[in-house]
Amino acid sequence: MGQTFCSGTAAVLFSLLSMPALAETVSVPAGLYLSPGWLTLGHYHQPSLSSDYKSQADDDAFFLSVDGKLSPEAELTATLTAIQQPGGGDRHARCRFPARSTWLQQELNLHLPAVDCPAYQQWQNELNTETVTLVFAASYLNSPSSMFGHTFLRLDPPQDDNDTDLLLANTISYAADAAAHDGELMFAYRGIFGGYPGITTVRPYYEKIRLYSDIEHRDLWEYHLNLKQSEVDRMTAHAWEIQDKNFDYYFFDENCAYRLLALIDVARPGTNLLDEVNTHAIPSDTVRWVIDKNLVGHVEYRASAATAVSHSLDSLSAQQQLIASALANGYLKPNSPELMALNETDRAAVLDATYDYVRYQSEADGWPRDFAAPLSHALLRERSSLNAVYPPPPPEPAVRDDQGHNTFRLSLGSGRTEVGGSSRNFSQLTFRPAYHDLLDPPEGYRPGAQLQFLRLDARYYTDNDELQLEKLTGVEIRSISPRNRFFSPLSWQVSFGGRRTDTGRERVLAPYLDGGAGGSWRIASNTQAFALATADLEIDNDLGRGYDAAPGADLGFLHQNPRFSLMAGVKTKAWIVSNQHRQDQLYGKASWHLGREFSVFAEFNREDHFDRMQNTWQAGLHAYF
Repeated sequence: MGQTFCSGTAAVLFSLLSMPALAETVSVPAGLYLSPGWLTLGHYHQPSLSSDYKSQADDDAFFLSVDGKLSPEAELTATLTAIQQPGGGDRHARCRFPARSTWLQQELNLHLPAVDCPAYQQWQNELNTETVTLVFAASYLNSPSSMFGHTFLRLDPPQDDNDTDLLLANTISYAADAAAHDGELMFAYRGIFGGYPGITTVRPYYEKIRLYSDIEHRDLWEYHLNLKQSEVDRMTAHAWEIQDKNFDYYFFDENCAYRLLALIDVARPGTNLLDEVNTHAIPSDTVRWVIDKNLVGHVEYRASAATAVSHSLDSLSAQQQLIASALANGYLKPNSPELMALNETDRAAVLDATYDYVRYQSEADGWPRDFAAPLSHALLRERSSLNAVYPPPPPEPAVRDDQGHNTFRLSLGSGRTEVGGSSRNFSQLTFRPAYHDLLDPPEGYRPGAQLQFLRLDARYYTDNDELQLEKLTGVEIRSISPRNRFFSPLSWQVSFGGRRTDTGRERVLAPYLDGGAGGSWRIASNTQAFALATADLEIDNDLGRGYDAAPGADLGFLHQNPRFSLMAGVKTKAWIVSNQHRQDQLYGKASWHLGREFSVFAEFNREDHFDRMQNTWQAGLHAYF
């Protein structure tokens, strides 16, 4: 017993002597907790009009100090103490916070014994990351969470020029942890006002391709970052620290793109990408900031399934498209005389395009397998008998999404309104934080797509020195997509906000909600005609019953090219509640694009309302920031 006691005492003494020094014995430079490196690791920022710091992390598990959220100094002290404690295992502070631990060891020249972190080490081994790629998924108007596009990071393993390796690579993404039962409108509302926690997750890249490219039909741009291995390791270590930790999600600023900027700031201290964020963080804008900081080595394009199919079909002549449509719908067989009359190259092109289209429709629109599978097999069998080469993939667009115009727009114009024999001159200032409308420079944006948030139009009338809020647009979305023999997309629009409306006695600012749906058809290159059935609702005490509603129609055409955009048409509404009357309108709007920084615009509107004819002209300049 005595020998055992003595041996145990010696072991305890040896353990005490070999323990690392506690944090309070380490010389910590004054103000180290205010170092940009530490503030970035803790996601600390200074709220507006405050000199104090607050972490954007909203999960107690992210902090080692009870005061950690509001005190970077307390969190540094607690972390320094914790990482010097003996022991190991997954619950040890150095295992939970490897990026923080490494940073403190380097800053303070600490020499700590190795600790065993099996879960973290297994995670790093599975990621096996050599380089990192920032991936941008193009905008998708049918989902509020994806209207501005989406960004995520791909963690690339060592490469042997084998694309399969990249498909199996992991990705880091940040998104709202939305309740499964929430609809799109509830998601938009809670996303704007912070009703969801945001979660950082790691998923295989092929799942992202399946979601974005094959299901939502969104092209992907891959921006390969020129991070060194030590920077990559620092990024993945911090990704471990924030994985599954809650951060409040906000649609406009603290969104998917914002959190990725924070990870890049951690990887390469001094980039200060988050300093670029003021009022909002639009994914395409954040890609521009990453490029401006010289973080991108090269860029690659991955076309979506929809883009690839459209390219195959568009490469056919009108006659060949007719044959392809008949093949896809079962009216012709792959060995029919109409197809056999073509030369071998054209016949191969028709079979390739038809096969791609049938596969796409079976995935996207759920064509029955008992129809699509035998047809696909017959097309492949006929194609295998031909020696013609297979078509190349879709070409990369001349202008990437990040190379389009900036999303913040400020407009200054002047105009004139005429009602009866009287007229009024005005100046108009328009402020739009985001994002794009149909008459903005179209390059880098989806043709026929419009998305505007929080647009404000104010007018100053010179005849009586009156300043008026003309319109406040909360959200305005339009999708004008042409139909053809292969695809029949729905063209639609929806908007809400407040606007000036005529009650018959005066013009008042009334809340409104309007929408519409219909079709569009291409009539020339870059030009399409559209026809929409519409419905309007206005609410105001100055209206006869406090509200009014109007079914109507909007018929017009849209032309978009890099130098000039034009939209013109006619609208009609029948107000049926407070005032039974019609409102007819003839409109025309044009923009001349001076590069991607400026556009000169002109508008004309002729309106017959309450048996009064009113004409309005306006011209001015759009500037994009």
